[in-house]
Amino acid sequence: MDLVTIGPEPAEVPAEEIMVQVRDGIRLATDVYLPQAARRHPAVLVRLPYDKRGRYTFMPRLAPWFTDRGYVFVVQDVRGKFRSEGDTVPYVTEVADGYDTIEWITRQPWSDGTVGMFGDSYYGVTQWAAVASGHPALRAIVPRVTSADLGAGRIGTWWDEGVPPLYGADYFAHYWAGKPIYEYGVDWSHRPLAGVFDQAFAAIGDRATAFDMMLGRIPFSAYPTGHPFDTVNIPVLHCVGWFDNIMPNSMQDYVALRGRPRQASLQYLIADATDHENYRLSDVPITPGNDHDTNDAALERMIPRYLGPALEFFDACLRGGSPPAVPAVRWRQGHADDRAAPQWPPQGARELRLFLAAASAAHAGPDGGALAHHPDTAPSQARWVHNPADLVPSTVTDPFAFLREFPDEREVQQRSDVLTFTTEPMNRHLDLAGPVSATLSLQTTGPSMHIHVKLCDVAPDGSTHMLTRGQSMARAPDPGHPVAVGLGHTGYRLRQGHRLRLQVASSDFPLYLWHPGTGENPWTATTGQANEQTIHASASTPSCLSLSVLDEQPG
Repeated sequence: MDLVTIGPEPAEVPAEEIMVQVRDGIRLATDVYLPQAARRHPAVLVRLPYDKRGRYTFMPRLAPWFTDRGYVFVVQDVRGKFRSEGDTVPYVTEVADGYDTIEWITRQPWSDGTVGMFGDSYYGVTQWAAVASGHPALRAIVPRVTSADLGAGRIGTWWDEGVPPLYGADYFAHYWAGKPIYEYGVDWSHRPLAGVFDQAFAAIGDRATAFDMMLGRIPFSAYPTGHPFDTVNIPVLHCVGWFDNIMPNSMQDYVALRGRPRQASLQYLIADATDHENYRLSDVPITPGNDHDTNDAALERMIPRYLGPALEFFDACLRGGSPPAVPAVRWRQGHADDRAAPQWPPQGARELRLFLAAASAAHAGPDGGALAHHPDTAPSQARWVHNPADLVPSTVTDPFAFLREFPDEREVQQRSDVLTFTTEPMNRHLDLAGPVSATLSLQTTGPSMHIHVKLCDVAPDGSTHMLTRGQSMARAPDPGHPVAVGLGHTGYRLRQGHRLRLQVASSDFPLYLWHPGTGENPWTATTGQANEQTIHASASTPSCLSLSVLDEQPG
């Protein structure tokens, strides 16, 4: 097999690398970028597993933005990755390692004793771990496109408790099988799936402990000192991307903390129409000229909007010591403008409920059935076959860079095992701003079923693009007890002449773990069994889509 090893980049950076020793003797490779002024400064810490000097994380490019503003910028390879010592296992030591690193910072002659933390995805998790550690020097965090429960809640979901993202296992296998990162192809037709990475692990000469823990149902115990939400008492700037595959979890964090009286006033939200890799809706289609992953000029253009809100936040929290004088909520309304509000959903948002109707036409091509303001009065239902030997193919190959691909959903919507329900064209703009959910009356001939739901924007030319999605495991579903599927949140303008479409299926492979149609563990199953699935859509057993909409539009 073709195996590419990505080790530490030999980048020359204006930073001193220090091996910071933590409590068990392990040393963590740490770059320290100092401001020119020789005095004590607040520090901003980033702890990441993707090479602190690599082009992918672009930390050396961010450093001047911090140091020119009077911050010491501290970037560390986490335990077991790249230049740091220790075993390569995610999550389990981040609380202690975060505490010890902050403690080390406060003892340096350039430190004024205050620390903030910043970063995306896994290096958002390391911020929450530091919060859980309780170190008093930590004064503010800016977790971006992440979740405090990313390990246990998103990637480590057990197969019989939800619909696990298979890209989570793929992430473990490529990023946590040793100190480097490994790139290689995966044969997703391999059964059982538990052995899908064995050939790669043999070529690497090591296994991803995290993947084996997941298969063995061994919890990561990411917060041995207690969950950070129970103790957080510092300002938090939640940075969310509407098209990020982690967005539902990011918004769960924000909503949960806003619902706690003691912590509510410390929560700030900024949401952009971006995906996990910071591609922006307004830049689609992504071309070599605007691809910041490969084009240095595009990266330099991206950094100010990527970093600006965090710098503003740190200026208030690390220097002023008071809540930032910025709006509590700021967001980009996709295909519209930047907005601000004191709360989310914004004042004036209301629920718009659309009912699935004409269900018998739901698998008759992309337009399918209807999304209507009222359910059908007569009984209406759609039946389809979930065939584990012919799973619905995923339309995107890299869900983290969704907007770089931004696939048209129409081809998959032609399938007879994919149901669609579509509105009439909008006679005016419709602004979505808030949570999205579906409530579906379902049945299956199997013991359980996976349900995958996508909300899509259908342009006048028929091109169809996903806005947000959700999935759920339904056990012995009963039409009298509908299944709720959360699709996260969005801020998006459905433009005049466009239509909304709800897509429903029983698989999305290989982004999500397959359902074998039996009660067998899908990681160890070698064959499957076809099931007939049914969705009911009538006044007696309604299925519906719930949207948050704004009737008043700026300008």
